[in-house]
Amino acid sequence: MLARSGVVCQIPQWRRDLVGAFTRPSELLGYLGLDPAALPTVANDAAADFPFLVPRAFAAQMRRGDPDDPLLSQVLPRREELAPCPGFGEDPVGDGAAQCAPGLLRKYPGRALLIATGACAIHCRYCFRRHYPYPRATAGRDATAAALAAIAADPSIEEVILSGGDPLLLDERRLTRLVNALEAIPHLRRLRLHTRAPVVLPNRVDGPLCRLLATTRLRPLVVIQANHAHELGEAARAALAALREAGVQLLNQSVLLRGVNDETERLIALSEALFECGVLPYYLHLLDRVRGAAHFEVDTGRAGHLLAEVRARLPGYLVPRLVREEVGRPSKTPIA
Repeated sequence: MLARSGVVCQIPQWRRDLVGAFTRPSELLGYLGLDPAALPTVANDAAADFPFLVPRAFAAQMRRGDPDDPLLSQVLPRREELAPCPGFGEDPVGDGAAQCAPGLLRKYPGRALLIATGACAIHCRYCFRRHYPYPRATAGRDATAAALAAIAADPSIEEVILSGGDPLLLDERRLTRLVNALEAIPHLRRLRLHTRAPVVLPNRVDGPLCRLLATTRLRPLVVIQANHAHELGEAARAALAALREAGVQLLNQSVLLRGVNDETERLIALSEALFECGVLPYYLHLLDRVRGAAHFEVDTGRAGHLLAEVRARLPGYLVPRLVREEVGRPSKTPIA
């Protein structure tokens, strides 16, 4: 608890969980019973370039003693990140060119994306915004008014996407203030949140958050990101159930990652696990070609073959759309 001016403030559990997250690769490897010396590809230099952060709730879903665990592979910095690779850059999806106000991106008709914070609950090594200039481009306190004014001035915008970072890393007061401001814009109809928090920091889905989403006049959608069925443990399932009970539409978008989910059985297991949680598979993204993530890439031909096998074995509503984001296109590009 914190005491300020005689008022006692309870620190939310999710904040305490975040403070207790692993911030060094050696800590996580020790927790998993792995010897860092036996993993020569681990690179602390890469962690210095893109900081290491893994909540314990996510680490608890990893297999102890397995250096190739698919969840561990998503977060462990490796030497390959430091190798130059042609065609991989710092802004693979054209965020810089799409910025129309501080922290406000316009790429697709009818929608605007607001980068609410640069903070994230977990640092995934394939993150397409791992080099994003958050301090000068995020819609922070001084810039939010300009972003909201730009949204209010364009009646063609019916949906706002809160992204980041992770918008659920905003505290309750700031998130409520932002949602209230968006509600006051009459032409907005939907509020979408792109977040990893229900999966990696499930205590973030608490009573105040659910009440906020249940009572907003905007139609709420939460797009989570789970790449492997093992990410959907008991705590994550409870968080997703709470969001469903609050009337939130749940979707999932995954990234196709070498060594993580580039097998037919893994993709099928993920779709089935998502549906059990009340989440519809939405997109399966080809890797955004960000510098430091080339070792995760799965080529387009193999990706198409994998999805064809998934489609042959699952009903259509469990088959995500295989897409690539291309700079300047009016929508995601489907991959046949």
